[in-house]
Amino acid sequence: MGDTTVTTQSGRAEAVPDPVVAPAAEAERGFWRRLRTPRRPRLWFEILLIAVSYWTYSLIRNAVPEQRAEALRNADWIWQVEHHLGIAVEQSVNHAVNSVTWLIVGMNYYYATLHFIVTLGVLVWLYRRHPGRYAATRLVLFATTGVALVGYYLYPLAPPRLMNGGHFVDTVMVHQTWGSMASGDLKNMSNQYAAMPSMHIGWSLWSGLTIFALASVPWVRVLGLLYPAATLVVIVATANHFWLDAVGGMLCLAFGFTVARVWYGAFPHALPRLVPVAVGRRRPG
Repeated sequence: MGDTTVTTQSGRAEAVPDPVVAPAAEAERGFWRRLRTPRRPRLWFEILLIAVSYWTYSLIRNAVPEQRAEALRNADWIWQVEHHLGIAVEQSVNHAVNSVTWLIVGMNYYYATLHFIVTLGVLVWLYRRHPGRYAATRLVLFATTGVALVGYYLYPLAPPRLMNGGHFVDTVMVHQTWGSMASGDLKNMSNQYAAMPSMHIGWSLWSGLTIFALASVPWVRVLGLLYPAATLVVIVATANHFWLDAVGGMLCLAFGFTVARVWYGAFPHALPRLVPVAVGRRRPG
């Protein structure tokens, strides 16, 4: 069915919406409008979603073929590019920090654990204090992580510690510290050549910017900015990433923010902090 045509008193023909089609179109618009409207998150759903999403991310990341030869060639190319740019100081940072045992051991544990702890902590904080912004900010994180999987598949890259003749120190192996899925006994459980982009940077920058934008205490906002900066030093000092891997993580995060901006019509921090309880409740029937 299409629109019907009627003639007004002035003699002009006007289209009148078909009484059957118009409600259907309006219902469809209403559905998409509700889907894109911030609502109060449900705890059980969020726990399940995060668990399933991380399991899927790990499964796909580790299922990407470990193309060792290509990954090593790409590492050599990245290293040459950084030399041309004058930023190839990863080896110096790696050796300098490795000479201070307590510092490099602390960084090993930082690398292995903190990106999980802080990221989950920020999600919990958002859920409790900023429910109206939670879904949009979570979408940024998920879109960032999703596009990173594309990078792992299209551009296998060996970390500096695995380069041929790179003379980098694998700090986890040398100091026998626990935790890195990329070294020691756990290395067979993780894709060794998924260094580009760095999700340590993607997730830490997501956490830091979220804290900076939404926290009300000044010193907490400062800590938010310091966190990704410290993470950048850690991923380089432990020889797990090049500087340019961090740039890749930043680009993925920019993509994530773009997706959220398009979907919700605003960046997460610009959305209302609270939403009515009734919006998130399931209607009876």
